[in-house]
Amino acid sequence: MNATLPTAQSLRAALAGLLDGLPPKQATQAVDRLIASYRGETPTDAPILRDRSDVVAYAAYRMPATFEAVRSALDALVEAAPDWTPATHTDVGGGTGAASWAVAGAWEGPATTVLDWAEPALALGRELARASGSPGLRDARWERARIGAALELAQADLVTVSYVLKELTAAARTELVDAVAAAGQAVVIVEPGTPDGYARIIEARDRLIAAGLRIAAPCPHSAACPIEPGADWCHFSARVSRSSLHRQVKGGSLSHEDEKFSYVVATRFPAAPAPARITRRPQIRKGQVLLELCTREEGLARTTVTKRHGEQYRAARNVAWGDPWPPDSAGD
Repeated sequence: MNATLPTAQSLRAALAGLLDGLPPKQATQAVDRLIASYRGETPTDAPILRDRSDVVAYAAYRMPATFEAVRSALDALVEAAPDWTPATHTDVGGGTGAASWAVAGAWEGPATTVLDWAEPALALGRELARASGSPGLRDARWERARIGAALELAQADLVTVSYVLKELTAAARTELVDAVAAAGQAVVIVEPGTPDGYARIIEARDRLIAAGLRIAAPCPHSAACPIEPGADWCHFSARVSRSSLHRQVKGGSLSHEDEKFSYVVATRFPAAPAPARITRRPQIRKGQVLLELCTREEGLARTTVTKRHGEQYRAARNVAWGDPWPPDSAGD
């Protein structure tokens, strides 16, 4: 792999010095307020990130998790369309650029434009990009734009929208998803892995399909989601290394945490969704592995893979929540 492609480690290195000079109490208070904003029930029509202390706290606390969640969704797109490479990328509501780091790590060279309504976030994003070692990030355009209703988007090969829909009113969400669907050849939307986040993903999924796109991931089809509304929700998990700020705010000594997220990937070009996707953490027992799947033909299904399945059993012991099944089906 090219050494200039950003990784989670290089992002953490770029973030490491951000908290220098920011009193720990101020950083903690900023994070607490941001957490309350993101968990609140009332969407806002103003930027959540107000000043540099907010942005520094947000970047140190949230960028690694956002990077890992978006990168997981992008990996699913790569699996579904291994020969496709975006030349242009628009990061809608990109803030300090976590999704743009993930895109630059998945493909070398996309010309990226980051749109956000918070100038302090864009300024810090530029600063981090200069430290990235990635030509694509260093050359990215950082533009202020009001995210939501009436947003005008230029055509782009790839459009990402990560952890943005929660901040918008229902009407603004609808208009934004429609604008993204009209602008992108591929669209990746990521939201928190909560019932409400999943509901927003399903709403977006329906509008993307209505606009003529086809689902590439995580679903194995573009038909209706087989999950009964209110009974469960589709979400996945990404492992994130915890920073000193995480430990300061959350307490505890674990070196990692799991970021739960829901996502949808849709394309206008041909892609090959996995025939099935693992929707829960595999249960490994003596001589068998229990898998919960979303399948193309049968909807939600459970399967047990035993030793008598040979190679498939060995593969089942190594798959993870969110992986395609069978594992050699990616890109078929």
